[in-house]
Amino acid sequence: MNIQEAKKQIKEAISIYLKKDSYGNYRIPIERQRPIFLIGAPGIGKTAIMSQIANELDIGLVAYSMTHHTRQSALGLPRIVKKEFRGTEYVVSEYTMSEIIAKVYETIEKSGKEEGILFLDEINCVSETLTPSMLQFLQYKVFGSHRVPEGWIVVTAGNPPEYNRSVHEFDIVTLDRLKVMEIEPDYSAWKAYARQQGIHSAIVTYLDIRRDDFYKVVNTADGASYVTARGWEDLSEAIYMYEESGFAVDEALVSQYICDRHVAGEFITYYDLYRKYDMDYQVRDILDGKESSETARRAKEAGLDERITLLGLITEALAPCIRQSMETQDGLRNLQKKLVAIKSAVQENEDADIKLLLSDMAAEAADTIDRAEAAGGLTVGERNENQYVIAFAENAVRQAEISSAGAATEKFKAVEEEYMARVNQMEEEAETIGKQLKNAFAFIKENLGEGNEMLIFVTELTFDPASARFIAEHGSDEYNEYNRKFMLYERNAELMEQVQRWRHYAGHSGSDGGKPQQNDQDDERAKEAAKQGIAVETIKLAGSDKNKQN
Repeated sequence: MNIQEAKKQIKEAISIYLKKDSYGNYRIPIERQRPIFLIGAPGIGKTAIMSQIANELDIGLVAYSMTHHTRQSALGLPRIVKKEFRGTEYVVSEYTMSEIIAKVYETIEKSGKEEGILFLDEINCVSETLTPSMLQFLQYKVFGSHRVPEGWIVVTAGNPPEYNRSVHEFDIVTLDRLKVMEIEPDYSAWKAYARQQGIHSAIVTYLDIRRDDFYKVVNTADGASYVTARGWEDLSEAIYMYEESGFAVDEALVSQYICDRHVAGEFITYYDLYRKYDMDYQVRDILDGKESSETARRAKEAGLDERITLLGLITEALAPCIRQSMETQDGLRNLQKKLVAIKSAVQENEDADIKLLLSDMAAEAADTIDRAEAAGGLTVGERNENQYVIAFAENAVRQAEISSAGAATEKFKAVEEEYMARVNQMEEEAETIGKQLKNAFAFIKENLGEGNEMLIFVTELTFDPASARFIAEHGSDEYNEYNRKFMLYERNAELMEQVQRWRHYAGHSGSDGGKPQQNDQDDERAKEAAKQGIAVETIKLAGSDKNKQN
C-alpha cells in the first residue's frame, strides 16, 4: 500500500481502539489492541503522517526513535525498595519509570489530551540489550514496571533489512502480535501531500515529467545512492530559502539532499531551465493580463516539456498569494469570534479594561499553541491562525494605551476599525487573485488550448487545498466552466489517468510507461471541491461566524 492508504488504515484502527462501551471501558481490551507496525523504505513519510493523524483525530502524539534508547532509558533503572508480604519484610528490586512512559504522562498534563499515539520509529533496530523486552511491550504495552496509559495507542515503524544493517527481523511470535502494513513509495500519493505542504513547483513539475526519479535506493561499489521523499521535501525548503536570500541553487546544494549523481544532475539542469522559462515568459505579466506578443508566440510553439513547466510556473506564482489569502481569512475568522466576545463584555461594562481583555485574548491564543504543540499535533495553519490573533492583540493594546481616555465602548471602536480595515484589505487581495486567475485561464485558452494543458491547470487547482478553498469561497466562472466541461466531478479518475499518461509522454516520448497509479484521496478531494460553490461572506463583528469551508 502507499502512504496515504496506510494513513487511512491507521486512522481507522485507532478509531476502533478508542471506542468505549456505555460504562466508559474500551471495547477492545488493551491486550487485543495490536500495535501497528509500518515497514517500508526510509524517507517515504511514515513519521510525517503520524502528526497529521493525531491532529485530525484531536488526540496527543509522543514520537521517539528507538535507536536512541538503551535498555535503561527505555525500561527505567532498577532500585532497591522494601516491601512486606504476610508480615515479613523483603528487599526487592523495582524499576523507575521509563523515559518514554514519563513523556506520555507529561504530554497528557501539558496538552490536556487523555488519549493519543505513542509512535516508536525504527522499532526493529533496538539495541541487543533491549530486544528481549520488546515482545512484552508489544503485547502488554509495558516498559519495565510501567504500562502505557490507557487510551494511548502504540504505532511502530521500521525499515526492511536491505536498507539498514542494524535491523533485527521479528519472529513469527512477535509479528503475530502486530498489525503489519508494508508501504511502498508512490509518487501520486506523495504529490497530494506535496500540494498541501507547498513543495516547490520546480520539484513537482520535474517529477511529473520524470516520475522514476521520485524514489530510489541503490547500493553500489562506490557506496549507497539514494533519493527519497524526505530528500525532495527538505530540498524544497532549501530552494525557497536560497531564492529568498539571493543564493545560487546549484548541483552542490541539490546533491546534499538528492544523493544520486544522475538524478541531482538532471534536476539542476531542469531547475536552470525552469528559471530561464520564468524569465522568458514573465509569468507575473501573464497574471496581470499584460503578456507580450512574443510571450504568446513562444507559448503556442512550445513543446510538451516546456508547456508543463510553464503551467508549473503559473501555478507557482498563484499558489503563495492564494495560500496567504486563505491564512489571513482563517486568522480573521478566528479573531472575529474573540472580538465579538470582547465587544459584548465592553457593552455590558463601560469600565471594562480593554487592555486587559486584549491581553487575555493573546494569552488564550498562546496557550492554544502551547497545548497543541505539547500534544504533538500543531499544524502550520493552527499556529498561523493563533499567531495572527496574538499579533493583532499586541498592536491593539498599544492603540488602547494611546487612547486611554473615554469609555470602554469608545476605546473599542479603534480596535474594531483596525479589524475592519484588515477585512477590507483581505477582500481587495482576494479580488486581485480572482483577476489573476481569470487572466491565467484566458492565457492558457488562447495560447495553449483547451485540451490537456487546460485539464492539467484545472486539476492542479482542484487538488491544491488552498486553491480549492479559495475558488469554493470566492468563486471563479472560468474554473466552473472548465470543471463542467471536463466533468471533473464525475470523471476524475479517468481524467487523472489521462493527465498522467500525457505527462509521462512528455518525459518519455515513444513509451507508454504503464498505467499510472490513482490516488483515491485525490478523487475525494476533487469531488468535495467540485461540490462547493459559495461566495465568501464579509466577516462582521456584529454577526456570527460563518461555517468554515474545508
